[in-house]
Amino acid sequence: MDKNIICMKWGTKFSSRYVNTLASMVRHNLKQPYRFICFTDDKTGIDSSVEIRPLPEMQLDKKLPERGWRKLTILGNQLGNDIKGTGLFLDLDVLILEDLQPFFDCAGKFLIVHEWGFKDKIIGNSSVFRFEIGCHQDVLDNFLANDEQIRNTYRNEQAYLSHAIHQKGILEYWDAKWCRSFKRHCLQPFPLCHFLPPRKPDGCKILIFHGNPNPDNVINGWVGRYGLRAAKPAKWINDIWNENYK
Repeated sequence: MDKNIICMKWGTKFSSRYVNTLASMVRHNLKQPYRFICFTDDKTGIDSSVEIRPLPEMQLDKKLPERGWRKLTILGNQLGNDIKGTGLFLDLDVLILEDLQPFFDCAGKFLIVHEWGFKDKIIGNSSVFRFEIGCHQDVLDNFLANDEQIRNTYRNEQAYLSHAIHQKGILEYWDAKWCRSFKRHCLQPFPLCHFLPPRKPDGCKILIFHGNPNPDNVINGWVGRYGLRAAKPAKWINDIWNENYK
């Protein structure tokens, strides 16, 4: 099987519900055969339909801020000889709104979200990216050999990943409408955000909740720091989140 949906869960930021809900959303939005694989350090509560793999090892200084560097491990050859073909990586804090097949049909060797606030720069958002499994061990090896220098150069894993793939000449971006930001494209402007529910972006296939809030934070309404951002309960979000929860 050459289609693989891959996610990762480590630490305590996300519960097993996020894995199970993501697996359910994929099941409702991808009709062709695929494998759903979760790399994790804690499989407690994860549905038996999900393929569980051990979290690939990476020695990181626990005193440093967590910047997603562990994601780079899925680029390596240690995923296992039985995982072949194309990998579509999905963060746990996304909502799938439409058919996922176009993410596999789209031409290109490596595709990623173009970070919304940096359209004139080479930087992707790694909440949703597609890669050929086993083809980027060099990107991981470079980080492992030069991690301090890379961490001082790039703020996080997705900035380094984007530049490393760009240097290989294969970096491409998804259609801008396919992957939208909840904070940038759904929240109403202040002060309307305190009175109107978040908007559903036209043409959006995957909605990304980067930073705060997370999907479960906005189900019953959410108010951000200082009250400048807020989300009234939205039926379309509740329906997706609860319909796909087992």
